[in-house]
Amino acid sequence: MTAIPEDPEDPVGSTDAYVDPTGEPFLRTRFALPKVPATFLRRERLADHLDQALLTPLTVVNGAAGAGKTLLVADWAAGLAETVAWLTNDAGDQGPGMFWAYVLQALRAAGVAVSDEVGCPADAGLVDHKLLARLAAELSGRERPVVLVLDEYDHVTAPEIADQLESVLQHAEQGLRLVLVTRTEPLLPLHRYRAAGGMTEIRDAELAFTPEEAAALLDRHGLRLPVAAARALVDRTRGWAAGLRLCALAAQESPDPETYLKEFEADRSTVADYLFAEVLRQQTDRTQDLLLRVSVLERFCPDLAEALTGRGGAGPILAELHRQNAFVEHLGHTWYRLHPLFAEILRAHLRVRSPDLEPELHRRAAQWLRRSGSLPETLAHGAAAGDWEFTAGALVDDLAIGQLFTGLRSDDLADLFSRMGPETTGAAAELVRAARDLSRRDLDCGLIHLHHAEQCLATGEPGEPEVAAWLSCALLEALAARLTGSPGRAEQAVETAEELEHELPAPLLDKHPELTALLLTHLGSARLWAGRFEDARTALTAVVACPGGASTALPREESLGHLALIDYLDGWPGRAERKALAAMTETERYGLPQPSGSGIGRLVLAAVAVDRDELGRARAFLDEAADACRVAQDPVTAAGRAIAAARLLLARGDTRAAVAAADPAVRADVPSPWAEGHTALVASAVHLAEGRPDSAVEVLEQVPYDDQPACAVQAARARLAAGHRDAAIDTLDRLCAEGRAGPAVTVRAMLVRAQAADEAGDTDTARALVARALMEARRERLRRPFLEAGPRVRRLLGTGPLQELASGWLASPGTRHGGPAGEAAEHSSFVVEELSGRERDVLRRLAQMMSTAEIAADLYVSVNTVKTHLKSVYRKLAVNRRADAVRRARELRLL
Repeated sequence: MTAIPEDPEDPVGSTDAYVDPTGEPFLRTRFALPKVPATFLRRERLADHLDQALLTPLTVVNGAAGAGKTLLVADWAAGLAETVAWLTNDAGDQGPGMFWAYVLQALRAAGVAVSDEVGCPADAGLVDHKLLARLAAELSGRERPVVLVLDEYDHVTAPEIADQLESVLQHAEQGLRLVLVTRTEPLLPLHRYRAAGGMTEIRDAELAFTPEEAAALLDRHGLRLPVAAARALVDRTRGWAAGLRLCALAAQESPDPETYLKEFEADRSTVADYLFAEVLRQQTDRTQDLLLRVSVLERFCPDLAEALTGRGGAGPILAELHRQNAFVEHLGHTWYRLHPLFAEILRAHLRVRSPDLEPELHRRAAQWLRRSGSLPETLAHGAAAGDWEFTAGALVDDLAIGQLFTGLRSDDLADLFSRMGPETTGAAAELVRAARDLSRRDLDCGLIHLHHAEQCLATGEPGEPEVAAWLSCALLEALAARLTGSPGRAEQAVETAEELEHELPAPLLDKHPELTALLLTHLGSARLWAGRFEDARTALTAVVACPGGASTALPREESLGHLALIDYLDGWPGRAERKALAAMTETERYGLPQPSGSGIGRLVLAAVAVDRDELGRARAFLDEAADACRVAQDPVTAAGRAIAAARLLLARGDTRAAVAAADPAVRADVPSPWAEGHTALVASAVHLAEGRPDSAVEVLEQVPYDDQPACAVQAARARLAAGHRDAAIDTLDRLCAEGRAGPAVTVRAMLVRAQAADEAGDTDTARALVARALMEARRERLRRPFLEAGPRVRRLLGTGPLQELASGWLASPGTRHGGPAGEAAEHSSFVVEELSGRERDVLRRLAQMMSTAEIAADLYVSVNTVKTHLKSVYRKLAVNRRADAVRRARELRLL
């Protein structure tokens, strides 16, 4: 029998008069609000969220052991004006009668006047439904609600208790606010409360500490840690409250707390003790074995777990572990992962319990994952198992060897296979070694390994894996051909690849669009080196149209850069610049490492900047290109760098250095007509600058320049300087009239003709030619041709009509046309294509660090209108970033 209180008016003071249905006194500690330690950190974002509990009938605070649930709710409850009844549930079995007896006693201990009519259960296993109805009725009549907190509610396992609790909650209406603190999902109809907006939820993800909160918590323990260091600790613990507190307590004992927090061994710490006691030892032997085995995995599903354990039934076990918040996180679609600290501790325990098992588990995982088609995880587990033959075979069989060259996983793959020792043999291993060497432009070693791979394949049986390996060989052959400037070899490699592709499943080929993109990029580069511009353009344009997103971004960047070089060599700087800028943004938008690729786009931008006499900008692009590729370059890139660097040095008057820089000094099986032509062009310009016109003519006569308009114009200029005016005009007349030559060539040709006409006394023709040259050059912002022209042209530029044509873009007001070239000229008021008034308004606000939306609001226009103006500003200033636009505008004194 349950005793009746001696003084119903003082229920709190008379609690020891009560006994539970078994006749034992109630444990008063279960009704006490837990004390919050001095080091507790109140997190306002969680407290604010908990305030919603006063507005909804049900609140669930659900998290793993040590997530900080109880202290969070206790701290919040202590500050409430409402009556709070607290009950910490017992871990032992308890029937409905015992549960409700304790709930009633918790209400009385909190000062809630529960009448004698409600009664109290007399049987630990049963409760009268009339009792529950009377309790709900009394609660519903209250003016202010009672907040009932049931801590450790996961200990309540009887389904009928959940039904009874839901019934009381429903009928108590506004008189009861129920807060469940639990590790597991309660058996209440939560979906109904969610749908009706009657539930407040705080779960593990929200309970996790942020880096800033972790730093503040550590500070309460007397540990000062920068937020950056706290972030690393949070990443390792996933913001787990108990883990952070235990780490802090341990670090207090360390002579170097910051180092300890960075490097602590989880398996030898109080964290390990906590997780073993609270999580692992609570599980059955079978569940413990499963957890230990899956600890080697980053993620797992039931089938993969069963492959590691050799037993079925993993699905229900994993689902229950997740429901228990036992540090098993559900990723969706039946996939799970372990909390990183828990996994770390389990792996250490696995090595102690079964020292030789871990490699075998990695091997099983690799084999299962290979069948499921997850290549990155297959490679990681194959490498962890030390099975390099399997790992290299998986990469090659999947046609993924091209990923060593795409920038997405290049570094990761190179690092992974750097651990493969020389004892691993076979075609796949040799192909991987060849790819690693060629990706670093180590041609000699790469070709040796490629030859070994081909020898291995030649002795094997034909089959799909061998076809994939031969296709990888073709890709590497094409790259080797590009690096050696061998277009014939590249053509053969691509032709072989196309034949092999017919023998492979289409889905496998579709998975790797980078394979085709890389093959065509190498082919286009080799053709370009040989001077076959149109054939190169065909291959490179096909790459630009390749699908694949990020996987083909780097080949697209390279191809756009090569196309830009072709435009530059043909004399079209504007087109070249647009393609080069597009090349740079191609990889930037996918977040690939910057700078990436060979840097050829930046070399083209440097050369264009020299033609515009923007020498500081040219130097910056050359430096960026050098950063992009610190290893040996392919011939096209080396020649592009030689052209840009030599022309920059010429513009600065350093003739000796220009001659030295003009020679690309590359290893190539086939000579490049345009590379040799531009080397000779620079040497000729140096001879002219140093007063040796005959030598300037002689240098160019050694180079066939019939199909190189730029060299032909330089030859005409040299002949004119040597006094051979008719020969100079004849050279210009014999230029190809197919329209390939762009303004960078035609402007120079017109200036040579103008000088010849002026020497012949035909001043009117000379002025007309200079005027045409000015109008054509202005569109492309070409300044170097006028600065390089002789004194006769500079004199003509000083005359009235021509001076007006040159004003505002060729030289600054107050500076003589044809004044000093180089850096001084760059800092004059050379301006780009004129900015409109509205574009200047946008530019000024850009310099004030205003966002696009803020600019739109300030100018009373739409955001899309601002974006359109920004695109135009970027184009006119030849930049592609905000900071560069502001810097460039300040250089040009537009701001």
